[in-house]
Amino acid sequence: MFRIGQGYDVHRLVEERDLWICGVKVPHTHGLLGHSDADVAIHALCDALLGALALGDIGKHFPDSDPKYKGIDSKILLSHVMELIRNQGYSLCNCDITICAEAPKFRPYIDEMRQTLATVMDVKVDCVSVKATTTEKLGFTGRREGISAMAVALLSND
Repeated sequence: MFRIGQGYDVHRLVEERDLWICGVKVPHTHGLLGHSDADVAIHALCDALLGALALGDIGKHFPDSDPKYKGIDSKILLSHVMELIRNQGYSLCNCDITICAEAPKFRPYIDEMRQTLATVMDVKVDCVSVKATTTEKLGFTGRREGISAMAVALLSND
């Protein structure tokens, strides 16, 4: 049986924060604001994985009101979500992530991002797709106020 889920997340860009995307620290003048490390792409991926099995969303499992998640590395959250998926008898077939931002350019980091996510999820790297796009200077991403990410994930219980 196959199950598909989709996820979306957005975080505001601010000064004096590191920019973490897909578990990789990307050099930039701004980082993302959030309770955790604010890795918008991993958060969207977690929601896609959780949604595929109707397990709620990232806020249900890792509420920003809980101090134990303050500043947490989102790779830890993703690892926990994968444990939940496996405990339900499912495995990841593939996932596809799109990062929406005007800057910085993510192309130099895509391979490292894919490998990092594959390692955390314990899947082959060809099961993980990461892409980046701009919004042609439209909306909050176009004004460089924030970054958004979308993700889809396909699970099977082979």
